[in-house]
Amino acid sequence: MNRALHSIARHTHTHARPLAAKANVHTTAFPRALSSMRLSSVAATHTEPSSAASSESILKSSSAIDSEPPENPSPPSSEHKGNSGLWTAFKFILTAASVTGVATAGYASYAYSMEEVEQKAAAFQKSASYNIPDDASVLEKIRGFLYSTTMTVPAKASELYLDIRRSIEEQVKGFAAPSSEKLLPDLLPQEQHVMTLVLDLNETLVYSDWKRERGWRTFKRPGVDAFLEHLAHFYEIVVYSDQLNMYVDPIIERLDQKGCIRYRLSRDATQYVNGKHYRDLSKLNRDPTKVIYLSGHALESCLQEENALQIEPWKLESDDTALLDLIPFLEYVARHRPADIRPVIASYRGRDIATEFRERTKEHQRRMEEQKQQGRFWRR
Repeated sequence: MNRALHSIARHTHTHARPLAAKANVHTTAFPRALSSMRLSSVAATHTEPSSAASSESILKSSSAIDSEPPENPSPPSSEHKGNSGLWTAFKFILTAASVTGVATAGYASYAYSMEEVEQKAAAFQKSASYNIPDDASVLEKIRGFLYSTTMTVPAKASELYLDIRRSIEEQVKGFAAPSSEKLLPDLLPQEQHVMTLVLDLNETLVYSDWKRERGWRTFKRPGVDAFLEHLAHFYEIVVYSDQLNMYVDPIIERLDQKGCIRYRLSRDATQYVNGKHYRDLSKLNRDPTKVIYLSGHALESCLQEENALQIEPWKLESDDTALLDLIPFLEYVARHRPADIRPVIASYRGRDIATEFRERTKEHQRRMEEQKQQGRFWRR
């Protein structure tokens, strides 16, 4: 039995070796397979993060394109900056030169008359011409050339300014000057001795007032009817206003229903100077020694102050008698016909004419009475 067991064990051991060998083979192969599987899983583990990282980097790049602002453009080159700076400087110089030229022209137009500007321009153009003698040195020739070249542009500019100013003044003169050199027709031969009484309209004969609820209204000055009717026997009466025809004509039609005013002149007959319309008595076609201009603003509205007679401006004062008070003085002048009315007007300058005339009349009567008394004394 022992032999049998021993043979069985031996047989078993004999069979066990190949199994063990096989087992060893499989045991060795399994760890290798397992290790290879681990390596492949590790490789797979390492491969997946790289793929995810790649996807993540793509997403990040994509999101960066969508969300981040575009990169700033590259700065301009120094050459471009230089050109831009030169162009800016050129524009500044050109603008400054234009402003200076316009300011100079404006000042010259304001400060100097056309004759003065022409004289100064002629002197400047004469100084701009530089004659270089033939025997001059090279340096002198260069200096002369540079001087003449430098002065050419201002000289041409002065010529252009003169041409433009002449053209503008001719255009302005057509609007500023009276509509005619002879505003009134010639006097008849039998009327050569008659004096001309020129009357302002507003605040002299009438007063125009405006209120919101009724608009414009014109009021006659107290005594204006008697004033016109009486003096029409002694004077050629002319109304000379700085208002438009559409204002003057309707007022005169209602004011002078008896035809005492021989002529009426309005704004187109005035002289426009420094933004104001002046009466120019030299255009009336009348002898200036026989012209009186009566106005509430006589010295401020007439170019010939020596012919201007001041009256108190009327602004709706109900007790005004200025026109009636002037009738004796104006009648006396018309009857006595002084050779030149201008010295007479000058003797009343700055005084109340009516009051002064009454005082002088009283003084004259007193002297006449004294002469009579002396004559009576010597006759005795």
